[in-house]
Parts: sequence; structure tokens; C-alpha cells
Amino acid sequence: MTDELRDRRAEAEDARIVEPVDAGGIKGRLQRAAAGPLAEAQQAFNDTMLRLADALSARIDDLARRTEAAERRAAELEERLLRLERRGGEAPGTVAAQPRQDALPDYFAYETRMRAPSAEIRERQRPYVELLRGRAPVLDVGCGRGELLQLLRDARVEARGVDADAYMVAFARGEGVAVEQGDLLAALAATADGSLGAVTALQVVEHLPPPALGQFLTEALRVLRADGLLVAETINPVSPAALRHYFADLTHAQPLVPETLELLARQAGFAHVELRFLNEPVPHDDPRISEQLFAPLDYALIARK
Repeated sequence: MTDELRDRRAEAEDARIVEPVDAGGIKGRLQRAAAGPLAEAQQAFNDTMLRLADALSARIDDLARRTEAAERRAAELEERLLRLERRGGEAPGTVAAQPRQDALPDYFAYETRMRAPSAEIRERQRPYVELLRGRAPVLDVGCGRGELLQLLRDARVEARGVDADAYMVAFARGEGVAVEQGDLLAALAATADGSLGAVTALQVVEHLPPPALGQFLTEALRVLRADGLLVAETINPVSPAALRHYFADLTHAQPLVPETLELLARQAGFAHVELRFLNEPVPHDDPRISEQLFAPLDYALIARK
């Protein structure tokens, strides 16, 4: 029910009881006798209209939910068809070295259904563009469908991506961005020392077991130039709502508490480390409940060499 409809309903509630004018004597009794049935009829009419308004509001809300679900489903199916059209050859489904990365037979379909359509993810990642402006070249590891790469291309920031999943790579290439299929650790190992302005890993580090995570941070530090930047976005396990998304993905290795990832980055050698919390849900009226149950869904580690 919309706010405007709630206000109108409250006004109707206030006006639902019609009292006859109180007057004494014979005149008053006659007025009450005449007005009483009219007041009762008006009240019955008001009650009926309120019930109809409630029923109509419920149907509108249900229709809006169904429409939103249908639009998301249509966008999902469109992306899945595009990736089939774009993938060619016999490239392996995934080349990720980490265990469990082939736990889902069709990770592209999972990503589209369980996370969000590409256009929505692109809007979530838009704030990173200003952070990365002037830091070319950028290497986006685990680039997925290439949402960040598209934003950087439009902003004229030189960038390339690598992803282990063949369908992700095919889809991203179809969007006109430079992406190679490969393991992220192998891609970093093949990159020269100090040759990058930034390394980005959005919703990636939670896929890496501890040894691979440590190696990733060390390699990212090595390939960055003196003023280089590492941006690693991941699920915030402090948020109960975010944990639902974490456990829905069978390829995840472990959740990373913000302080843990911050400590690991410092131990790897990054000089300046910052945490930025993202995607806050609608807060609860009680700030104590909001703090415990409505924490931001994601956070980003911003680490400078």
C-alpha cells in the first residue's frame, strides 16, 4: 500500500462514524430518529468502501510484485540466451584453480538469477569509476559479465578483465570489453611488477581459500605501481541478510569479516587500508535493531600500496 493510499485510508477511518447532531427535547428526538438510519447507512457504506480499498490495494501490490518478478525473469533469460549466442569453441567451463569452483554446473545462470541482472550490477558498481579514474591500466579479476569494465570503457579508463568462466567471458566480450579466460592467480603471476594502476576484485575474494587469498593479496601488491590501488568488494557477514546470499553460492570458500580482510591486506604489505560499507538496507525504526540486523550488505576494501 502506498503512503498516499495509507493517508487516504486514515482520513476515511476518522470519518467513518457519523454521529447525529445532539439536540434536546422533542426536536432532538425527531432529529435522532431521522438521522440515525442515515448515519448507520453511511457508516456501512464507509466500511464497505474501506474493505474495497484494502482489497484493491492488496491486488495492486501483488500485481507490482508479479510484474517486477516477470521483468527480472525476462532480463535473466535474455542474458542467458546472449551468452549461448556469444560463446564459441570448446573452451572449458571454468579454469579456476580453487576447489568448489565447478560446484555449480551453470554459474552464469546462477549469477543472473540469484544476484541480479547485469544492468543492476552495473549501477551498483558505478561509484568505483571515480575512484579508478586516473589509475589506468586497471586489471579486473573475476570480472564476470564485465559490468565494471563497461563503465571504465565509457569513462575512457584503460582496463582489461580476466574470468575463469567461459560463459562469463563470452558475454563480456559481446559487450565490447577486453576479457580473457583464465585463473586470476595465473593472470597476476603473468603480470610485470609495478605495471598496473589498480587491481579490482568485486565479489571475488570470498571464493578464495585462505592460502589462495594470501597469494592474491601478495601478487596484487607486487603488480601495482607505487600509487597503485586494490579494490576488493565482498559480502558483509556481519549482516544476517547478506549471509543468505553468501550461503546460496556453493562456490564460496568462507565469509570474510571486514576486520579480517583488513588485517590480511596490512600483513601483505599494503600501507593504507580503508573499509567502505555498501548497499545499506532500509533501517529499522529501532536503531539498536538496525545495528544488529540491518547492517550494510557489502563492503569494499580500498588498499593503497
